[in-house]
Amino acid sequence: MYLQQLSFLNFKNYTEAELTLSTGVNAFVGNNGAGKTNLLDAVHYLSLCKSYFNPIDSQQIKQGADFFMINGVFEKNGNKEVVACGVKRNQKKQFKRNKKDYQRLADHIGLLPLVMISPYDISIIIEGSEERRKFIDNVISQTDNQYLDELIAYNKFLANRNAMLKLIADTGRYDPDLLAVLDEQLTASGTRIFAKRRAFMESFTPVFNQHYSFISAGAEQVELVYESQLLNDNLATLLKKNIERDRILERTTSGIHKDDLQFNIHGMPMKKFGSQGQQKSFLIALKLAQYTFLTQKKGFKPLLLLDDIFDKLDEGRVTKLMQMVSNNDFGQVLITDTSISRVQNIFEAINVDVKLFKVAEGNIDA
Repeated sequence: MYLQQLSFLNFKNYTEAELTLSTGVNAFVGNNGAGKTNLLDAVHYLSLCKSYFNPIDSQQIKQGADFFMINGVFEKNGNKEVVACGVKRNQKKQFKRNKKDYQRLADHIGLLPLVMISPYDISIIIEGSEERRKFIDNVISQTDNQYLDELIAYNKFLANRNAMLKLIADTGRYDPDLLAVLDEQLTASGTRIFAKRRAFMESFTPVFNQHYSFISAGAEQVELVYESQLLNDNLATLLKKNIERDRILERTTSGIHKDDLQFNIHGMPMKKFGSQGQQKSFLIALKLAQYTFLTQKKGFKPLLLLDDIFDKLDEGRVTKLMQMVSNNDFGQVLITDTSISRVQNIFEAINVDVKLFKVAEGNIDA
């Protein structure tokens, strides 16, 4: 799968842009603030119906305009897919595939899979467990439509149970039969999500290890560990065991909403003991493993977007990475960087063609 054409109006710092892409490596080069990352974000919209960086759609509209529009023409398994996303201020987002509106945006997720690597991904390492759960959920959701629906259901059941716990604390009225119903709903949904997350991690972790070893030339020993309360006990038992604690805290303390990933380097937490280069290598290996996983599950190659990834990587790791993403295991690649000469030198050294686009103040020149 690859993106043939991309156009947008009034998107972030762009008034209007239209470009035709190479099926291989495409590099967007320009100064910081020129709009390179915004261009990648437009592609992310077409794949996942939202911005990679900002969940508020109206804030993507160019200042002074009333709407934005993004259009993309994709080639997938010999078929053409035309996707359009439009947002008007104070109106519902419109999303169309081949001129037909979606009833649910969730139905689009996974149709045009995409992996993006950005400096913002450092939050996966340094922030709380929610960021790491989002990573797992994003990968699985692009391969399993039912998983996203299950997550929505679980969060609704969790909100209902938490509301009841607060009501018990406020009124002193405790209805064990109603709580049992809520526990049953939460247990059924949570158990299904746990099974899918555990199966995902079992197949994902070896691929991650291979990618990190290649990027680092085997220089470091890293570890990726899935942590879940359900690994040691079933959810129904955990909910009953912790009910008194839940009543005191007025929230549910057991469940898959507490899952986490542990990142280690040489047996120590990556967050505290990894250098910036090691942390960036770890993130890149995570995302490339995501790419491999999606390719295996979907049967075709997703898009790969690399935003400003050369910074804080030594020359050896950059070369290894570009060799990897330029070979036959990967498809179309979109890269941003601030230096034309660096991009040219990297790809000349590995004998790979690259289509260059110069980006300046919201303008794109091929």
